[in-house]
Amino acid sequence: MNKRIALITGATSGIGEATARLLSRSNFRLIICGRRADRLAALQQALREQTEVISLSFDVRDQQSVAKAIQGLPEEWKTIDVLINNAGNAHGLDPIQKGSLEDWDAMIDINVKGLLYVSKGVIPGMTARNKGHIVNLGSIAGKEVYPNGNVYCASKFAVDALTKGMRMDLNPFNIKVTSINPGMVDTEFSLVRFKGDDEKAAQVYKGLEPLKGEDIADIIRYVLEAPTHVVLADITVFPTAQGSSTLVKRNA
Repeated sequence: MNKRIALITGATSGIGEATARLLSRSNFRLIICGRRADRLAALQQALREQTEVISLSFDVRDQQSVAKAIQGLPEEWKTIDVLINNAGNAHGLDPIQKGSLEDWDAMIDINVKGLLYVSKGVIPGMTARNKGHIVNLGSIAGKEVYPNGNVYCASKFAVDALTKGMRMDLNPFNIKVTSINPGMVDTEFSLVRFKGDDEKAAQVYKGLEPLKGEDIADIIRYVLEAPTHVVLADITVFPTAQGSSTLVKRNA
């Protein structure tokens, strides 16, 4: 059986890295993407023990860099079977009246426009071949708005809408489209949101066992291994301690 080619954005940490490591052991060839070239190189070297892997270093916010990187793939790597749009971020946790324009731009540019730029580079090949699978990493923040979440929630609501639109538009081409919407996952997410403040980031997961990147990677692999006639369209996943975007059971 030929290995499918999966392109993963945001592969240098968290869910993206966990997914790359798992899929490298699961009959996939990998194109790993990220901004941090040093981390990409280290991950590529590690994954080579399991499968064929190449890396693309670009910022998803830079449309020209995205297009150049994807168009510049060697011919034998251009038949991308799976696109995992994982790159995303949250910046700040301020009420709307105190929000930072820089933070707003970063979230919209990465979470929404970045997803579109990468998808634009990959989808035409899928439609030409009449097959493919797109997995968009959303969030519970794309299902439920919470206080001070405003622009981050808006960006993830946009991802939810785009995913539904993709599923409709790509239906004639036999392309599967899946949305995975996690609750609390212990990655670099909170560290980025609080701009490197380790103490604040640690408080997010205090008194509970959050999801891990590996938990989401397991779900992604399950989704990708479903039979041809089956698509898991929309998945929300919480740690057991979480009941909604704002309801969390913490141990004393």
